[in-house]
Amino acid sequence: MANQNNVSSVAGHPTKVALLGYSPWAWLGAIAAMSLLLVWPLVFSNKFYITIGTMVVLSAIGATSLNLIIRTGHVSLAHAAFMGVAAYTCVLLQLRLGAPFWLAMVAGCLASGLLALILGPIVLRLTGKYFVLVTFLVGEIIRMIFVEWQSLTGGSNGIQNIPPGLDLMKTPTGFYYLALGAAVLCVGIVWRILSSEIGRAMDAVREAEKLAASGGVPVIQLKIMIFVIACTLVGVYGILQTYLVQYIDPSAFNMEASLNLVVMNVLGGMYYLLGPVLGSTFLSALPELLRGYVELQRVIFGVILIVVMAALPGGIIGALGALRRLYQQATSGKTT
Repeated sequence: MANQNNVSSVAGHPTKVALLGYSPWAWLGAIAAMSLLLVWPLVFSNKFYITIGTMVVLSAIGATSLNLIIRTGHVSLAHAAFMGVAAYTCVLLQLRLGAPFWLAMVAGCLASGLLALILGPIVLRLTGKYFVLVTFLVGEIIRMIFVEWQSLTGGSNGIQNIPPGLDLMKTPTGFYYLALGAAVLCVGIVWRILSSEIGRAMDAVREAEKLAASGGVPVIQLKIMIFVIACTLVGVYGILQTYLVQYIDPSAFNMEASLNLVVMNVLGGMYYLLGPVLGSTFLSALPELLRGYVELQRVIFGVILIVVMAALPGGIIGALGALRRLYQQATSGKTT
């Protein structure tokens, strides 16, 4: 009990897992968003829009899993590499050994988590730019293994024509609901962690690591545990993304893919659970919707990113929270 009080006092404020502070309007918005996701394939029956919806919910898994690591005070550029470990493990087990999809998927996620458990105690002792640089190197080493181990991974050519692992994957609508179910499960796990005493300990470590350690928080053990969980969850994203496109090659797991997950968190709001979810919606859907403007796509996308990141330092969720506070101040001023 004393340790719990120490963690709470070190953190300084409760972890921001609330939907904009448990506001009734925020809960209504979340319910409306979930309702929209449930009926998305029914409202937009075009295969293109269903696939965009699938990409968005899958990206939400990757972004929220990285959010766990960010909440401990680290930014990893190796997250996409762990996606690749899980995806290659799952695909190879199914194609080479004939393993059932669910068994291969679990094995792939466990392989990613095991690698994180091996590397975590080494890299998590670093902080700041040193951690970022080392995870960048780790990601590149893993990617080069994918490229050079041609007899196993197919090298730069990758593995093509990957068959659907389940009957549900044979139709866009079926795959969408499979991805949505996986996203709800993974985001639910992240929410449960962040809303527990572990989440408060994570905030304490991020804000004042030495003070948290002196308050009884096992800093390194906590970071390793969160790192392993995050890398296991991102394996789900890597596997389902691979089966969505029915193709896998090392370029899908490079630094750019990791950086995209970081940007999703920054855009949405790094210290709010809904932040990476909204960021993934923006970053996954916008490039697809701008395909009609190929020449200007990168320019438009870059300008939007710069404006959002410069004008909204707290991300989209932070801006919504600020607007809510301004509205409350305005209404309270009128009543007085």
